[in-house]
Amino acid sequence: MHNNDTSLSTGKFPPWLAVLAGLTAMGALAIDMYLPSFTAIAQDLGVGTNLVQLTLAAFLVGLAAGQMFYGPLSDRFGRKPPLFFGIGLYFISSLLCIFAQNIETLIVLRLFQGLGGSAGMVIPRAMVRDRMGAEGSAKAFSMLMLVFGLAPILAPFIGGLMLVFASWRGIFVVLTIFGLLCILGTRRFLTETVDASRAEPLHLGRTLRQYWGLLRHRQFMSYVLCGGLVQAGMFAYIAGGPFVIIELHGIKPQYFGFVFASNAIGLIAASQVNARLVIKRSAERVLGKVLWVPAGLSLFVALAVLAGWESLPLLLVGFFGFLTAYGFTGPNATAIALKHQGRQAGTAAALMGTLQFGMGVLSGVVMSIWHDGTALPLVSLMAFCGVSAFLLYHLVAKHETAAPLPAR
Repeated sequence: MHNNDTSLSTGKFPPWLAVLAGLTAMGALAIDMYLPSFTAIAQDLGVGTNLVQLTLAAFLVGLAAGQMFYGPLSDRFGRKPPLFFGIGLYFISSLLCIFAQNIETLIVLRLFQGLGGSAGMVIPRAMVRDRMGAEGSAKAFSMLMLVFGLAPILAPFIGGLMLVFASWRGIFVVLTIFGLLCILGTRRFLTETVDASRAEPLHLGRTLRQYWGLLRHRQFMSYVLCGGLVQAGMFAYIAGGPFVIIELHGIKPQYFGFVFASNAIGLIAASQVNARLVIKRSAERVLGKVLWVPAGLSLFVALAVLAGWESLPLLLVGFFGFLTAYGFTGPNATAIALKHQGRQAGTAAALMGTLQFGMGVLSGVVMSIWHDGTALPLVSLMAFCGVSAFLLYHLVAKHETAAPLPAR
């Protein structure tokens, strides 16, 4: 059902979209808010920080794996029932984390917290697709990007502030309260966007055939991978940027936050400009015009570093341009990929989220393996991601027929 919200065309943030934005932030908050507390957790539970890092790994596993289940469930039973289940699991897990007395318990609880939080990565995308037309979706996804950009800025700050006034357990108190607010907001402001009575019965074989069909759907996959490649470049920056900027170029750790924040602000600003651009121009046109920025800029920076012309200003401009471009590419690639998926939008959004998140995690792994004490691995990987996304769009994506995938 398409229910174009007129408030979007006037730049307003309707309550239902604000709730969906909060849901998309569940994962980011649960990751970034507790990062400053690793040392405090290790000391309190009497373990090494390497074991505390396993709590993050467990959360990421839950966040990636859970998406594959919520998509088909939301197509079959409606969006809200599995969404309530996911938020409820997130809320209960966060609550129990407050009282964890050993690292093993915390690892298990973080796994379940990730499984719950993954609902917020899948179902809001599908609900936007249900409510809005193609261009409306691009505008709505751009407004969701505002929260996506703000969460990494505010979450570590809130987490660090909590450690001043409380123990690390206070961070999970905040996450528990946030989960409760998400439950209340979902109940008050979100309406069901799928008629579950018209859905086909849920069968494992049919679900697997749907996923296989989506994997073979060239138009869908080309836009998923196009957006995922730029996102993978951003993950590479998150993983490798601190080393390059702080250790190689001598920016003091307390000032690195300003660099990180400026890039996030660029991403946010771009996403809001995009929300207005797609009113007059199609998401396809905007995406095609913008992709040269991360491709050309990252390639130029990589070649300059390879030639020995590395400098901090050059790197900062390259990082800023790449991340700002994601404010255009992310919303538009998502909207176009889901444009024709209709009643299986939840399954499509699940596969998209899992693949793109997996690409991001893979880029972080590559950064950790390909560490040679220089900036070359980071700028090379970002260039590979940017150029690959550009080529994928211009050689494959824009030439594919935007046909819906028949339900099986």
